[in-house]
Amino acid sequence: MNLRYKVMVGITFVMIGMILGLAISSNFNLQTPGNSQEPKISQEAIDILSRSSRALAEVTAAVKPAVVNISTSKTIKSQGAPHPFFNDPFFKRFFGDDFSPTQKPKDRKQSNLGSGVIVDKNGYILTNNHVIKDADDIRIRLSDKREFKGKVIGTDPKSDIAVVKIDAQNLPVLRLADSDRLQVGETVIAIGNPFGLNATVTSGIVSAVGRSNVGISDYEDFIQTDAAINPGNSGGALISVRGELVGVNTAIFSTSGGYQGVGFAIPSNLAKSVMDSLITKGKVVRGWLGVSIQPVSGDIAKQFNLKDEKGALVGDVTDGSPAEKAGLQRGDVITDFDGKEVADPSSLRNAVASTAPGKDVVVKYIRDGKAQSTTVRIAELPSDLQARSTGKSTGGLKGVTVQNITPEIRRSLDLPKRVQGVIVTDVEDGTPADDVLARGDIIMQVNRLDIRNTKDYETAVTKSKGKQGTLLVVYRNGSSVFLMVPDK
Repeated sequence: MNLRYKVMVGITFVMIGMILGLAISSNFNLQTPGNSQEPKISQEAIDILSRSSRALAEVTAAVKPAVVNISTSKTIKSQGAPHPFFNDPFFKRFFGDDFSPTQKPKDRKQSNLGSGVIVDKNGYILTNNHVIKDADDIRIRLSDKREFKGKVIGTDPKSDIAVVKIDAQNLPVLRLADSDRLQVGETVIAIGNPFGLNATVTSGIVSAVGRSNVGISDYEDFIQTDAAINPGNSGGALISVRGELVGVNTAIFSTSGGYQGVGFAIPSNLAKSVMDSLITKGKVVRGWLGVSIQPVSGDIAKQFNLKDEKGALVGDVTDGSPAEKAGLQRGDVITDFDGKEVADPSSLRNAVASTAPGKDVVVKYIRDGKAQSTTVRIAELPSDLQARSTGKSTGGLKGVTVQNITPEIRRSLDLPKRVQGVIVTDVEDGTPADDVLARGDIIMQVNRLDIRNTKDYETAVTKSKGKQGTLLVVYRNGSSVFLMVPDK
């Protein structure tokens, strides 16, 4: 009995050993590289991706030489110490009387980096106005490392386009595409110099076209893309898969200052129109219809028996304007201009501005629920209207440009309902507000007067003249703060 028991126990241990051995061997074989189950990728998939990769590389190599680096410098006059704290006797006890806000202003150099696109072999370069604005010195560096001094041919702050020229010939150029044919979903390539890194290439798709009310410039018809655009990309090229310029990279929407998947470019058609006018006429000539327009809201659409909320509602017609001569009236809803659908007031404004003065265009509109049309001869935008800039300030707020907060801006910046006012779109260097305000600030009060729109702002600024500085309530970084802007 004992012998049989010992034999059975022995056999059991042998079997257990064999099972463990097989398990270990099996596990070892699974981990052996020769027996690993590698993911299978079809040759067809590899070929498709390889062809796509080679195509993008080929397009990039062809267009990169036409994208340049732009570096600028300008002299800024210091305003000195602005705060009365420095006059306090307790402060002077430690630092002495020599340390005071009445010290002589010191000039300082400010540098800026951006990008540009060569559009003519004889040296004409397209870029953004804000890249070269107020620059004392402009340096253009080509892809072959040559460097030239740039000369400003013309600027247009309203569209944020500028033209610079260098003394060179037979340069590589980019052909301008018809941006009106660009479709959402198309692959695009962005080339520029983000953070001063030369000839950086990113790719993505067209996320949207016809973007307006972004708050970047007066005339907005942006291409939106998810191709990475960062500071320094401004003025660079947005390229189609055909190697043509479809847009001039202009700005990013970001709460952090870096890439967040939303970038904007000025369409090539708008850029070309402004560029040609600057080169041939020395100024931008824009068309003028002579109407005050507003969006078609849901309530207005119901009241006017409209099928949808598209179009531009005429709020007023200027006496003696092309619109009045053509018979347009207050209450008309313009739905079509020169063969193109009018989606909203911005699209009509851009279409009119880009129309050559003297051209006859057909305007379709709805009046009393009936579709009608008329022919309008577009005139040139009068010089007084051309020079007028929304919210340009004087006095202590001289050099500060503001605009109304549109629904799109409110959503983009995630502004609470309680925040009412105007948004700062530009602050000129060297002005009293230069060190106090910044782009994106929301001005809620001026000298304790509540601000809801640009009209309130202009009224408040006018009343502030002659006072010792301007007291502001500004919404910034999620909270409101009091700020003091000196008069000088």
